Parts: sequence; C-alpha cells; structure tokens
Amino acid sequence: MIAFVCLAAALLSVERIAYILVWRNPAAFRRWSMRWITTGLGGPVELLVLLFGAFKVIQVAVFVAWHLTFGDGTLWPQSRDPRVIAAGVLLIGLGQALNVSVFKRLGRVGVFYGNKFGHTVAWCRTFPFTWFEHPQYVGTVLAIWGFFLMMRFPSPDWIALPLLEGVYYIAGAHLERDPPEKPAIPGRRSAPSSSRTTQSAGALRRDRTAAIDGHGRRSAHRGASRTD
Repeated sequence: MIAFVCLAAALLSVERIAYILVWRNPAAFRRWSMRWITTGLGGPVELLVLLFGAFKVIQVAVFVAWHLTFGDGTLWPQSRDPRVIAAGVLLIGLGQALNVSVFKRLGRVGVFYGNKFGHTVAWCRTFPFTWFEHPQYVGTVLAIWGFFLMMRFPSPDWIALPLLEGVYYIAGAHLERDPPEKPAIPGRRSAPSSSRTTQSAGALRRDRTAAIDGHGRRSAHRGASRTD
C-alpha cells in the first residue's frame, strides 16, 4: 500500500515538474520541439498541448486507481448521501467553469506558454483574472477536491490526494514566475552603446505591454511580435 501511495505521488508530480522545466527554460523546449515538426506535431505550443493531454490521462488514471484501491473495487461513490455528491459536483462544476473561462480569454496559445515561445499575448483585464492570479490552477484544484469529496468521503483517505495536489499546484505557481528585474544601482554608469541599440531599447520600453503567460499567469512581455 505504501508503494502504491508513493507511486501515485510520483506520477502526479510529473506534470508539475515538466511545466516548471518548460517555464524556466523555454528555449531548450523549443529546440526539442523543432525535432517533431517533420512528424506534423507543429511547434512548442502544439507539443505542449499534447503533453497536457498525456498528463491529464495520467492524472485521471491515478485518481481512478486510488478509488479502486481504497474503495470496494467499484466506481460507485463511497457515500450515498446526496448532499455530499451534490457538493462534489458543485466543486467540479465551479473548477471546470474557471478552466473554460481561462481558455476563452486567452486561447490555446495564451494558455500554453505562448509568450514564452515568442507569441504576443494581450493582457486580460476581465474575469477570472480580476479574481485570481492563477485561475486555471484554482479551477483544477477545486475540481480535484470535488471529485474526491464525491467519490471517497467520508473515508479517511479522501483528503490525501487533494492535499498533495494542492501542494503541487501551489509550488508550481510559485516556481513558474519570472524573477523580478534588478533595480538600477544609483551612481553606476551604464556601458556605452550605439545610437541604434539605444533607440531600439527605448522603443522596446515604450512598446512594453502586459501579457498573460501560460496557464493563467500574468507577466511582463515586450511588445515585439515574434513567431515560432
């Protein structure tokens, strides 16, 4: 049983680790994705979409296996209380509504780290970003809590994976942030540059726009448009 719990925790961590690695080194992921262009998979955004699908299959498989292992071997909810089932369904519905709203606001490119791969993604000033910094993560965690509330409550194990996934998503949200820009040191003179470089830097500062990064996070993004 301990081995199964450890395996479940390891499998669920793969998605978060992968996204952190892609976020922190998008150039390496983009180079790796270029090897798949000849197969028709496309660029880094398209490959990340495929990985997202694979990660969700793993996640659902772990959840179902958990329920079968700790339950009675069937897919029926542990509780027959309609209030418990209704509360679980409500949390799942709220979570999925947040996820759908993120995809609606940002589109596929915006959700899947488009700005890290050179796409320009406009700043979103409407719901759900007016309520949450990471609405898609909040939505996913809500859906996970709803599933286990509906399927495993009141068994003692019902809270284990929701807590673990909550920790994973909080850690991912923290680690998938760009480091803050270092402030200029007073009195230090900048290195000389050509007039063209100075003009380009000034243009970039003027054209600096706010963008939404993948999975519903906000970040600073320079307005120069680039494509894969």
